[in-house]
Amino acid sequence: MTTAPPTPPDTDAAAFVAALRRLKAWSGLSYRRLERRAADAGHTLPYSTAATMLGRERLPRAELVAAFVSACGLRGTEAEAWVDARSRIACGSVDAGAAVDAGGFVGLAAVDAGRPTERPLVVTPPARSEPMEAVPLRRPRPLRWAPVAAAVLLTALLGGALASGGVTDDEEIGQSRTAYDVTEAH
Repeated sequence: MTTAPPTPPDTDAAAFVAALRRLKAWSGLSYRRLERRAADAGHTLPYSTAATMLGRERLPRAELVAAFVSACGLRGTEAEAWVDARSRIACGSVDAGAAVDAGGFVGLAAVDAGRPTERPLVVTPPARSEPMEAVPLRRPRPLRWAPVAAAVLLTALLGGALASGGVTDDEEIGQSRTAYDVTEAH
């Protein structure tokens, strides 16, 4: 660690994760060693989570960024710069004069006698940076069990009709002969 650590970008999530990869390379630590150093600093950073975080292009959670930069050896303002950059990317770029940002109010925080601060105050951050897509309505699924239920009902009705004698030949049987009657006749 003879050179200065990489600085966090404020552009987008992919650039931020690429900078986190450069920070890991700068630290020279393995994922297992990062896990141990984060635990020593009071953070939780499983090695598999760190590897997954650096393998994606999505913005990691703020607590993961704090644990990761701490494990890489950054402290104080250097570590805060990474967490702040992550927050700026997550909330989108905010102009000091902006009034509304993607469904959330953006205003200036009042300090001592109504003077605004240098940082805008995000009252309600947007949940997503891109607009939500319209979800098409689904047609109801056909009733797949209806034919089975109809077959069971038909079987029950026919079985009941057969058992009650409702379905027989119209021809009357005049006399039935049994095996006993046949042997007596001879």
